[in-house]
Amino acid sequence: MQRLATYIGLLRGINVGGHNKIPMSDLCALCAKIGYSSVQSYIQSGNLVFSTSAAPTAIEGDLQRAIEGRFHLQIPVIVRAATDWPAYVTGNPFPEASRIEPNLVMLGLAKTPPKPEAVSALRSRSANGERITQVGDALWIHFAGGAGGSKISPALLDRLVGSPVTMRNWRTVFTLSELLVSNKSP
Repeated sequence: MQRLATYIGLLRGINVGGHNKIPMSDLCALCAKIGYSSVQSYIQSGNLVFSTSAAPTAIEGDLQRAIEGRFHLQIPVIVRAATDWPAYVTGNPFPEASRIEPNLVMLGLAKTPPKPEAVSALRSRSANGERITQVGDALWIHFAGGAGGSKISPALLDRLVGSPVTMRNWRTVFTLSELLVSNKSP
């Protein structure tokens, strides 16, 4: 029998502007139905913490298929092991901006490692004082002028990075790390 491990699942683009509506209670119930345990969600934007013995790539596919079957939505799911999350927290290259403007510093995670040229291509399209860097498999963007006026759209991110990307602000990144402490695998 395989040992349970804790994971973070990030769903992209749900409950935003009235689109792709998925109640978190229904999503947690769906996760339990497909065999995940200790399922927790954080806010309405598709942040999950759960335990399972499945591998991350299997989890992504299983959860995407379950969401499509239950909610009739095609939602990219990006999964990271709980053991990887502390590196995102400590690897934040914009700690001062995160302290002052936690909603303007974003962690971007992709299904596959970003293309080698992704950061330079994104920087060439940045505006309004945006700062972009890569730490490990994570992209970090400080939207100094706010994300609303940015030319860095989800479609552009996906294209330049090479796979679907989902973004979470610093406050969410940090809160997910706190949830992991309360959801230790047995």
